Amino acid sequence: MSVDDADAALDLRLAGFAVAAWLAALAGLHLGVRALAGLSAVAVALALVVALGLRAGRHHPVEPLRRYGWIAVAVLLGALCGAAATGARLAVRDAAPVRALVAERALVTAELVVRDDPRPVRGAPGRSTMLLVRVDLLRLTGPDGGRLTGPVRGLVLATDPGWRGLLPGQRVTTRGRLAEPRGGDLTAAVLSVTGPPTRHGRASWPQRAAGTLRSGLQRACEPLPDAPGGLLPGLVVGDTSRLPPEVEEDFRATGMTHLNAVSGSNVAIVVGAVLLLARWARAGPRTAAGFCVLALVGFVILVRPSPSVVRAAAMGAIGLAALAAGRSRAALPALAAAIAALVLLDPELAGDPGFALSVCATGGLLLFAPGWRDALRRRGVPVGLAEALAVPAAAQLACGPVIAGMSATVSLVAVPANLLAVPAVAPATVLGVLAAVLSPVWPGGAEFLAWLASWPARWLVTVAAHGAVLPAGTLPWVGGVVGALLLAVVSVALLLAARRRRARRLVAAVVVAVVLGALPVRLLASGWPPRGWVVVACAVGQGDALVLPVATGRAVVVDAGPEPSGVDACLRRLGIREVPLLVVSHFHVDHVGGVAGVFRGRRVSAVVSPPWPEPAYGVAQVREAARRGGASLAPAPAGWRWGQGAVRLVAVGPPYPLRGSRSDPNNNSLVLTATVSGVRILLAGDAETEEQRAVRETLPTDAIRADVLKVAHHGSAYQDPEFLAAVRPAVALICVGVDNDYGHPHPALLGRLARGGARVVRTDTDGDVAAVRTATGLAVAVRGAAPGRPR
Repeated sequence: MSVDDADAALDLRLAGFAVAAWLAALAGLHLGVRALAGLSAVAVALALVVALGLRAGRHHPVEPLRRYGWIAVAVLLGALCGAAATGARLAVRDAAPVRALVAERALVTAELVVRDDPRPVRGAPGRSTMLLVRVDLLRLTGPDGGRLTGPVRGLVLATDPGWRGLLPGQRVTTRGRLAEPRGGDLTAAVLSVTGPPTRHGRASWPQRAAGTLRSGLQRACEPLPDAPGGLLPGLVVGDTSRLPPEVEEDFRATGMTHLNAVSGSNVAIVVGAVLLLARWARAGPRTAAGFCVLALVGFVILVRPSPSVVRAAAMGAIGLAALAAGRSRAALPALAAAIAALVLLDPELAGDPGFALSVCATGGLLLFAPGWRDALRRRGVPVGLAEALAVPAAAQLACGPVIAGMSATVSLVAVPANLLAVPAVAPATVLGVLAAVLSPVWPGGAEFLAWLASWPARWLVTVAAHGAVLPAGTLPWVGGVVGALLLAVVSVALLLAARRRRARRLVAAVVVAVVLGALPVRLLASGWPPRGWVVVACAVGQGDALVLPVATGRAVVVDAGPEPSGVDACLRRLGIREVPLLVVSHFHVDHVGGVAGVFRGRRVSAVVSPPWPEPAYGVAQVREAARRGGASLAPAPAGWRWGQGAVRLVAVGPPYPLRGSRSDPNNNSLVLTATVSGVRILLAGDAETEEQRAVRETLPTDAIRADVLKVAHHGSAYQDPEFLAAVRPAVALICVGVDNDYGHPHPALLGRLARGGARVVRTDTDGDVAAVRTATGLAVAVRGAAPGRPR
C-alpha cells in the first residue's frame, strides 16, 4: 500500500468512525437506553466477526477488501462508542430521583450553573420577556427538604429581567417549579421561575471578556436598521437574538442559514486576514503562525467556547501547526477526529442543527469544492470564477439535507444566492470582529466599523429577501430527520451517478425535463388560490390568520398568527401585494405575533383593533408594527363598518366590555360579519361562551347568520351551543396547530358542527383552507396537509 493509499484509508476510517458515532448518538437521544444497549451488542458482535475474518485472511490479503474491512470495523467501533457515551448520559438524565420530582411538578430550590447566554423566547404566549437559559442543575432541594445532587442538564424559563445579564459559567440559586422536557436531548427537567436569581461569585474572566465584547458589538449595531443590525452579530459571533424573524426565514428559504452558524469558515476568514497582514509584514512561517494563534484564541473568547466553535478552532489549530512545520495539512482527518471527540464528550450535539450546519459546511468545502474547482479550471473557467462557483455549490450540497429537515423545503435558489453572497461575507465578518474588539476602548470607532460592515450585511439581506420571493424558489419536502436523510441519499446517488458520462447526461436530461415541464405548471397553474375564493384560513400553526379578497393582489387580513413567516408565506401564496385593512381581533400572541409578516414587502393602509387594551405586550407589538409600516391604527367598537371592493365588514361584538370572565382578552375579541361576493362570513376571533352569549342575546338572529363560520378560539370547548345554532354555517373553518397542547379542536364541538350540517375543514390536517363560491353554491378547497411547526 502506498503512502497516499494509507492516507486515504486513514481518512475513511476516521470519517466512518465519526459519522457512526454521530448517528448512534442521534438515535440514542430519540430511542432511549434500551435501543442503545441493543445497538451496542450488535456493533460488538459484527466488529468481532469482521476483525476475526480479516485476521484469518491476513496470509492471503486482498488489499481493497482488507482496507474496506477495517473501515467497516471503524464504523462499528464508532457506533459502539457513540452508543456507550450517549447511554451513560441518558442514564444520568433519567435517574429515578430526578424523574420523580419532575413527575410531581415539584416546587424546588435549585443551585445551578449557566451554560449559555439567556435568549428571549419568540412568541411566548402572554409573556414578551420570557427568557430561555440552558443550565447544569447542581443541586435540587425538594418540598420535603430532601436534596438531590447533580449535575444534570436543565432549561430555565424565566420572566424576571435579572436573568438577562448572566454569563456562561456563572453560579446562581433560584426557586421554581419543575416540568417535563420535550425529549430528544439530554435535558432532564424544565424549571419555570418568576423571581430573580441569587448570584454566587462572578463568571470566569474569558466569559466576562466575551460578554463585554459581544455586548459592545450589539451596542455598536444598535443605530443600524433592524435587518443588517441583527444580522451582523450573527455573521460574526453566531448571536441571532436580534435577527428579525422574517430575515431568518429568508435565509432559510435561500439556503443561507449556515452563514449564521459559527464554523470553520469564520475561523478561516479571521485567521486568513491575520495571515495576510503577517505576510504583508514579511513575517516568517513561525511568526505568522504565532500571530494566527493569538487571533484564534481571541476569536474563541469572543464567540464563546461553544462546541461548534471549539471544533472549528481545533481544525484551525491543526492547520496552524502544519503552517509552522511547513507541511500540508490533512483537513479531513482533523474534521473527523474533532467531530468524534466532540460528539463523544457531548452527545447532545448530535441533534444540534447549528453544529450539523457547521460540520456540513466545512465538510462540503473540504470534500467537494477543490475537485469541482479543478474540474471547472480544466474546462477553461477562470480561477477566481471557478472558486466562486465551487464553494457555494459545495456548501449548499452538504448543508442541503440539514436545511431541508429543518424547513421541510428544498431551495432551488440556494446556489445562486450563496454565490452572490460570497463577496460580502468576509468583509462583514472582519469588520464586525474589529468593531467588537474596538468597542470597549472606542465606542464611536466601533459604531463606524459596524456601519461599514452593515453595507455588505445589507447586500446579504437583499439577496436573501429577493431569493425568498422568487416564484417556485422552494419546493416542498419531507421535514425532520427522515427528510434530511432522504435528501442526503438522493444527493449521494446523484454524486455517484455523475462520475459516469452516460449517467451525467441522463441526470442532466432528467433535470432539464423536470424544470421545463414542472416549473411552468408550478408558475402558471399552481391551483392556488382557487377560482372564486371568498376567504382563506392560513396554516400558521396554533393561531389565526384569515384573508378576504378585495381585488386581484389586494386583500383584507384578519389576525396574523404567532410568527411573521407563516402569514407572510400564506400571503405570498395568494399573491397579495397590498393590504388595505389589517384587523386584529385581540392582542394575544397567537393572533399578533406575526403582524410584522403582513407588512413585509406590502403596503398596509390601516389597522383596526378592539378597544380592550390587553395584554399590553400585544398592544405594543401592533402599535410598533403600524408605526414602522406607516399605517393608521384605530379601535373598532361595536357597529363599526368598512367596505372596499368585494368586501363589507361590520363589527357585531363585543356589544359591551366583558369583565371578570374566564379570559377577558378572549371575550373582548372583535367579532365581525363579512360579506364577500354575496357570501356571509362570521369571524369570531377567540370569543368564548360569555361573549358568544352576549352577542346572541343583543343582536337578532339574522345579524349573525352566516354561510361560513371561522370557529372561535381554535375549536376550544368554550362554545355556546345556541350561538352555533343561530349561525348555522354550511362551512366551518378551524385555525389550529398540529399536535397542540390544548386539545384543540374539541371532539364534542366537531360532532356538534357535523350534526348541524357544516363541512368542517381545519388547518392542522388540511393546510391552507378556502371557502369558494361556485355556480352551484358554496364549496371548500384545501392546499394540502400542513407541515408540523416547531414549538
